[in-house]
Amino acid sequence: MTVTERSDAFLVTGAPELFGELFERYGGWLYDFSARRVGRQLAEDLVAETFLVAFSLRDRYDTSVLNARPWLFGILTNLLRKHHRAEVRWLRALEKSGTDPLGGSGQHNFADRANERLDALAATQALAGVLAAMPHDQRNLLLLHVWAGLDYPELASALGLAPGTVRSRLHRAKARLRAALPAHYAPATSAHEGHA
Repeated sequence: MTVTERSDAFLVTGAPELFGELFERYGGWLYDFSARRVGRQLAEDLVAETFLVAFSLRDRYDTSVLNARPWLFGILTNLLRKHHRAEVRWLRALEKSGTDPLGGSGQHNFADRANERLDALAATQALAGVLAAMPHDQRNLLLLHVWAGLDYPELASALGLAPGTVRSRLHRAKARLRAALPAHYAPATSAHEGHA
């Protein structure tokens, strides 16, 4: 079996030296997600701890689940619970500054895009304020969906929730965003959303 053919389940449950390949596949995604939530320095520690926990739990991994991404994001989300205050402080700082910690390099011409950037700054600040005030479980679900790109079944798996609970919590979180952000930044309502 070649490296590209190896499923995540094979890497998790196979020989211990294969586990590092999971880090290569998902370490960057986990880092980006956690850095946006608690800052770069703490994110590095959290990603390392995520893989330590995952390695210690590898004998319990459900081998019928070929994609380990939701499992890893679930572990990271549980670890982030310990850093709730740090996350809220980080979001409040983002609310004031409007600067995305993983944003672009700033090489764009400010004069050409000044209005767009000011509008984006205001939306970022509003978004950070809404996220900081949002209940922790709702924020976890929303950010796993938006920043980590987990779909509804992956969210249910990562957080150990029923699919209907995922739909209703995500619907409420998006409603909070729609109420706080300018119309052109607010998330659209999906046909998949609804109350369960």
